[in-house]
Amino acid sequence: MDTPAKAKILVVDDDKIVLRAVTEILRRAGHEVLSIDDAVEGLAVAKDPSIDAVMLDIKMPNLSGLELLRAIKVARPDVEVVMMTAFATVETAVEAVKAGAYDYLTKPFENIDEVSLTIGKALERRALRNQARMLEEALSVRNQFENIVGQSAHMREVFKLVETVSYSSATVLIEGESGTGKELVARAIHFRSPRKAKPFVAINCSALTETLLESELFGHVKGAFTGAVGNKKGLFEAADGGTLFLDEIGDMPRATQVRLLRVLQEGEVKPVGSNESVKVDVRIIAATHVDLARAKAEGRFREDLFYRLNVIPLELPPLRDRPEDIPLLAGHFLERYAGRAGKPVTGVTPAALELLTLHRWAGNVRELENAIERAVVLTQNRVLDVEDLPPQVRDSGRVVGDVEASSLAHLPYSEAKKLAVRAFERRYLSALMSKNRDNVSSAARDAGLDRSNFRRLLKQYEVAGRGSGASSPEPDLQAMA
Repeated sequence: MDTPAKAKILVVDDDKIVLRAVTEILRRAGHEVLSIDDAVEGLAVAKDPSIDAVMLDIKMPNLSGLELLRAIKVARPDVEVVMMTAFATVETAVEAVKAGAYDYLTKPFENIDEVSLTIGKALERRALRNQARMLEEALSVRNQFENIVGQSAHMREVFKLVETVSYSSATVLIEGESGTGKELVARAIHFRSPRKAKPFVAINCSALTETLLESELFGHVKGAFTGAVGNKKGLFEAADGGTLFLDEIGDMPRATQVRLLRVLQEGEVKPVGSNESVKVDVRIIAATHVDLARAKAEGRFREDLFYRLNVIPLELPPLRDRPEDIPLLAGHFLERYAGRAGKPVTGVTPAALELLTLHRWAGNVRELENAIERAVVLTQNRVLDVEDLPPQVRDSGRVVGDVEASSLAHLPYSEAKKLAVRAFERRYLSALMSKNRDNVSSAARDAGLDRSNFRRLLKQYEVAGRGSGASSPEPDLQAMA
């Protein structure tokens, strides 16, 4: 395990001779050292988060080294502390270790290397602990976000907000186009929350009629309506203590909106046909593909319910606004569906990946997932290529081929320019090879490039050429006649 080549060490000792000696030893070892001869001042400095390790004398006036150790460990439990003492006893050593010290050294030091060696080991333990903590956090994030893939600035903001809101019970309103992964985000919020051991219940508010939706949400009693042959608990009761995800809430009928508002205000539900209310403790996460603010302004959505739901708004960007995530998503879905199909498909060619990035993805992540699943099922290749993609995706390159910028307008300038240049270069190389009947040497001469560089371009853009081309000149048909 590599330790920091240069660490920041705080040394606190009222013996100025020892203080200077230890400081010099640690500086020669390459560390930055802060030297303080007062324990109270040392405590204030030890709280600095840039301090990596501390060396303390046990016997000091005003505040003992053990008292200082305990105070430091409260303020900075991650910092490693090495104690120094001229009065070493087993009891003192045990007390120091119990209080959180990494080790202790006896003064005078038998070997000056003992100081830098002990600090080095303390720093190594700190580095190991930090690495373990980071791996644990990364694993936790992976477990909770395993199906939400992205590294773009847009998605980093989404992940950050999910982390922030998960630990409260505040209502969250997720807005975004269809196929952007709203339910996945809702699940991530639930499973990172204190409610994760309780149910996560989801319902699509646009999939049911008003009567059925109210029955599903609030439950009903026997005889409440035709077909109600018995009592039934609603999803609010089913989700008690957990989270209820109301998908496409913008399509909820206004009469149901009134009943939902009452539940949010009073924390209790009344089953359809019943006069009795039931207390429930449910966190609401709602989602919609429509602009609820506009729906509110147009009278299609209740204003009071809108403000109840819009406590914490979270907007999911469309896939076209985060093209840098497309390669990650494509790889994620490729691995998933190749595994399910038992097919040895291991990647995507640059040409195919370029078309995936150019496509507008009106259906967002869901459309991309379907495209990759289709390609994996149909391909006979070990690597997905252009011909494996759906026709509408293959057609994405045609507009760029005609040097039309409209299909690239959703990308940043630098990204759009890079894709347009790549598309031009591939078409140019293909046309040149076609003109020269796949003879690499002849095509390289026409391009004004040396043959080795030209072959590298062909390989880069996966444009096929004929063999080496060096010993296969084009046949002179007139001479043969």
